[in-house]
Amino acid sequence: MKDLRDGETPNVGASLAGDKPSERASTAAADGVKQEHGKSVAPGSSSDGTPSVRASASDSTTDKSGSAPSGRRRRRRRKSARKDESKGAPAPSTSSSPPVAAPTPAPGEKKGRRRRRKSGREIQGRPLAPQKAPGQAPDKAHAGTAGQRHSEVSPKAAQAGGGSAPAMRRHADDLYAALDLGTNNCRLLIAQPTRPGQFRVVDAFSRIVRLGEGLDATGELSQDAMDRAVEALKVCAGKLKNRPVRRHRLIATEACRSARNGEEFLARVLRETGLDLEIVTRETEARLAVAGCSSLVGRETDGLVLFDIGGGSSEIAMIDLTENRSNRLANHIKAWTSLPVGVVTLSERHGGCLVTPAVFQAMVAEVDVMLADFDPPPLPAFSGLAESRIHLLGTSGTVTTLAGLHLDLPRYDRRKVDGLWLSNEDVDLMLDRLLSWDFEARAANPCIGADRADLVLAGCAILQSIRKRWPSQRMRVADRGLREGLLNEMMASDGAWRRSGRNFRYRNQRSAQEEKT
Repeated sequence: MKDLRDGETPNVGASLAGDKPSERASTAAADGVKQEHGKSVAPGSSSDGTPSVRASASDSTTDKSGSAPSGRRRRRRRKSARKDESKGAPAPSTSSSPPVAAPTPAPGEKKGRRRRRKSGREIQGRPLAPQKAPGQAPDKAHAGTAGQRHSEVSPKAAQAGGGSAPAMRRHADDLYAALDLGTNNCRLLIAQPTRPGQFRVVDAFSRIVRLGEGLDATGELSQDAMDRAVEALKVCAGKLKNRPVRRHRLIATEACRSARNGEEFLARVLRETGLDLEIVTRETEARLAVAGCSSLVGRETDGLVLFDIGGGSSEIAMIDLTENRSNRLANHIKAWTSLPVGVVTLSERHGGCLVTPAVFQAMVAEVDVMLADFDPPPLPAFSGLAESRIHLLGTSGTVTTLAGLHLDLPRYDRRKVDGLWLSNEDVDLMLDRLLSWDFEARAANPCIGADRADLVLAGCAILQSIRKRWPSQRMRVADRGLREGLLNEMMASDGAWRRSGRNFRYRNQRSAQEEKT
């Protein structure tokens, strides 16, 4: 829809040439129009064919031969008259009527059938300030917003519209960014809020850096691992610099949390990239993982066990939705734990390249011991009364790999994996298939690759221990995690989804006026 330029009023009136015949006849009679020989003449005008008015189509206009013009001829005459009026030229003359000028509709005259543009709307459908008549002073309440709209006009729009057309509201200040530097991956996500609880990804970055390589043996981050992480963070810094992000949060997890030189490494990151990362606690990490998966929990679910198998730690949260259910899933965490083991640390202890069934069972037994120390309180959803309404929800590379194998994808596709349901039989079948492959076969699979071929079975061992502790008939796969949780938390606390409503500008104007008063 074409937007209205400042000072331009919508074309709400139509000429008599475009009105209905009955409407023009009644209007002419109301204004005292005289009828002479089948022609409508305005008061004070001569009846000798002076081009002061147009022949009324409502009357029985006749030509010289006395025959009435056909309906096609009248429509052609009206169409040509409208074209001439838009060009500012007088209407063409015909054989039955002299050339006349298009009259201006009188005040209070009924408008024609021509479709009028809706006033007060921008391109995106957001309300504009009320239209003012020429010469009328602007309203003080909208004076500030009018200036703001002028400042938002893009150069192209100003050039096309003479510098007065308001442009659509820019979305640059609606961008949010989340960065997660984990033990194995460095991930960045830049997104824009859309509908409540959802956002659109504008830019993304992910790279395997293996920051926790050798950390379990030495207790420190190695020089090579830090160099790889810094190079990846420089790419992230460039992406953040090129986009006007409204708000961002950059976090580091288990590798920097447990390494003796973790703080020293983050100081180097700040010097070389300009990114100020914060080390989050394990509880915060578990809460963010839950917040990132809120949209995958249906109303039919009473409880779930959400787990995030990371590179250096694994977070597990028990969620009960039987009482006072709200839209924020993280508010329903009743118990949680963080295991100090991940795919990188577990594969380094047991070996990830050559994994026999015996080695796999040894990894599972190690995780079983850690889970045995977790003693959650009794929860209604897990009391056995609603076993069919609880399930597992995994948000890690391990479960997405199993989903890709289950679908037999020629290449990994997030759209097909995210939200996929896997039954117990499906998971068992994929585990058996992975155990039957050697390192080369795992590396050749497009859903695993050479970078993760030595880590995937360690993640499956952690998954198997979780399945033993909380038996469930089905498991849902989530290709999302901490970054999505960070974005959801920032957008919710910042009111981003309220700002994206169609009346955002008017709400801001009213709140500003209330603050002044």
